[in-house]
Amino acid sequence: MIDTTCAGPVPDPKIPALRPPPGSCDAHCHVFGPVDRFPYAADRTFTPPEAPKERLRSLHRTLGLERAVIVQSVCHGSDHAALLDALVAGGGSYRGVALVGPQTPEDEIVRLHDAGVRGARLNFTPHLGPAPTPETVRAVADLVGPFGWHLAVHLAGEGAAVHESLIASLPLPIVIDHMARADLRAGLESGPIHALSRLLDTGKVWIKLSGADRVATRPPDFDDAVELARLLVLRAPERVLWGTDFPHPNTHGFMPDDGVLVDLIERFAPDEATRRRLLVTNPAACFGFPADV
Repeated sequence: MIDTTCAGPVPDPKIPALRPPPGSCDAHCHVFGPVDRFPYAADRTFTPPEAPKERLRSLHRTLGLERAVIVQSVCHGSDHAALLDALVAGGGSYRGVALVGPQTPEDEIVRLHDAGVRGARLNFTPHLGPAPTPETVRAVADLVGPFGWHLAVHLAGEGAAVHESLIASLPLPIVIDHMARADLRAGLESGPIHALSRLLDTGKVWIKLSGADRVATRPPDFDDAVELARLLVLRAPERVLWGTDFPHPNTHGFMPDDGVLVDLIERFAPDEATRRRLLVTNPAACFGFPADV
């Protein structure tokens, strides 16, 4: 038994009223452990309850999701064994996002790519450790760019505004996690929201409409998070993605029900054609899933 520092997910999420279309993708989720096979990193900044691949697969069956993008977490550090194990078990229905640095050998990038990894994540959130320098960011871009990977950028608060110039200057696709974890107490006319809009207008930036519970100011009331998501959908319907963020690491206080999060999709994208883009077409294009379902 491990001593955890954050709560686990809702154990029995509701079956959503919305039934996602065939080929729908959870574009942001994690696997943790089991620690007897896949130990956590000694220098991790948090310790989550175990959430192995079997639990993730069970959740997706409940929610009606057939594909997923599994994001490497800092609790496993640079050891991608749990991620790679899940990718193999997915049989082509999973893609991965890795944690790599300028020192990562090219043969490790090849190994990750062959397993289904299609992106490298960069954390600019203090609770996950020091932010990378611009030099590090550009070195990682140079390392993974030849493989057609994207950079996944994890921001919070003023981050979209603070790092806008750096993000816009990078020569490969960018995926911004969790609606940039913008502080909605400032409303939709804040600097970070305007920065997000400008970044979307570059044509190379994608954004995940995940983490509604993290940006909502009064959960379980999601109205302001829905308002932001709808703004982003209208701005770039061809470059929006959606994910659960299961098992919601580092959530303290309100823990969302994943079935409720699926039902929010209908509010993000009220028409069926846009929902299909959000859940099927866009993730296929961004993460390299087969286009035909």
